[in-house]
Amino acid sequence: MTAAAPSPAPVAVLSADDARRIALRAQGLLGAPDRRAGVRGVLRHLGAVQLDTISVLARSHELVPYARLGAVGRPAVEAAYWGAGTSFEYWSHAACILPIEEWPLFAFRRRRYRDRGHLWGHQVTPETYRAVLDKLRAEGPLTSTELGGAKRTAEWWDWSDTKIAVERALAFGDVVCTERRSWKRVYALAEQAVPDALFGQDRSDRECVRTLTTQAGAALGVATRADLLDYHRLRGEDLDPVLADSGLVPVEVAGWGPDGGPAAAWADPAALAAAPRGRHRTTLLSPFDSLIWDRARTERIFGMTHRLEAYTPRHKRVHGYFAMPLLAGGRLVGRVDPAREGRTLVARQVSLSGERGSGARHLGALATALREAAGWVGCDAVRVEALHDERLRPALEKLLAA
Repeated sequence: MTAAAPSPAPVAVLSADDARRIALRAQGLLGAPDRRAGVRGVLRHLGAVQLDTISVLARSHELVPYARLGAVGRPAVEAAYWGAGTSFEYWSHAACILPIEEWPLFAFRRRRYRDRGHLWGHQVTPETYRAVLDKLRAEGPLTSTELGGAKRTAEWWDWSDTKIAVERALAFGDVVCTERRSWKRVYALAEQAVPDALFGQDRSDRECVRTLTTQAGAALGVATRADLLDYHRLRGEDLDPVLADSGLVPVEVAGWGPDGGPAAAWADPAALAAAPRGRHRTTLLSPFDSLIWDRARTERIFGMTHRLEAYTPRHKRVHGYFAMPLLAGGRLVGRVDPAREGRTLVARQVSLSGERGSGARHLGALATALREAAGWVGCDAVRVEALHDERLRPALEKLLAA
């Protein structure tokens, strides 16, 4: 990563609490949610919703709007994302669902993939590449299986030539994914699936990065340079020349420095125009939620060091397979590792913040989050298995039964 350019003089000095509340409001977790805009409104505002294969309560892309809107129907979530021509899947922070309006903004990344000439070391013949495009042109949107097979063998990494070709076409922008079917990407020719007004736009690399930086700044509220880079995984040499033209303004945040001192940051001017007020959301967060997907930012803002342990050997896990941070009162106050058994939501492991015995003040929020999550996924009972402080169990079970 390249070194940052010298920071301009800040237009405001924010406390760490100011910055935390601004970030929560920017992410849609403080204040009244925009229910009329619904799931699509959440996607447009965040600019990117990360996808992941893990499904415990639900898949991560479902958990993101749930955290902001409450128990929105899960079929409505999927309908808002897929098949309506309002979104597409591409490489942003990771594999993400993106508003279709952002198609022109990722031209810089598509060009970069083309310049590289291959995809993650995979090679494919021009003939196979053309054959995939011809088949999609003739038959319309297809999965890799329908195109001729995704794998050579049962190994997940052993892609067939067809799969390599269509993924390369996706990276290059000849093909777009605007739908998943049974969790399989459905590929379509970009010229057919992307609206003409967007497909025909020709944005320079600089304009793409500048606009994505502005969007990331609005979604984060206030952010360091590293935060802005991480949101859409931009390069420092691309970001630095456009920061001054991004519309974001320089600020200083107390407590954000590596030694607990002040740190230079950038803020969305709209986020500074009015103090964040309103009701804090109480909810369980996906580890891939954009509020917390940047682990360094999460620790800086909330004081929580959180790591996904799904790929950690079971005996080395501290908080569980898919531990979901508990957000309450604008702070991360604990973790829940959830599962489902029939119509029972099982909290396999629960830990609350603070010294032993001091988590009692968060029990109400925990019970609220567990009951709401259970109802959302069709469960009518909650069972807590391991509780970090068993002295809290009687009070928690009373709250859950209320």
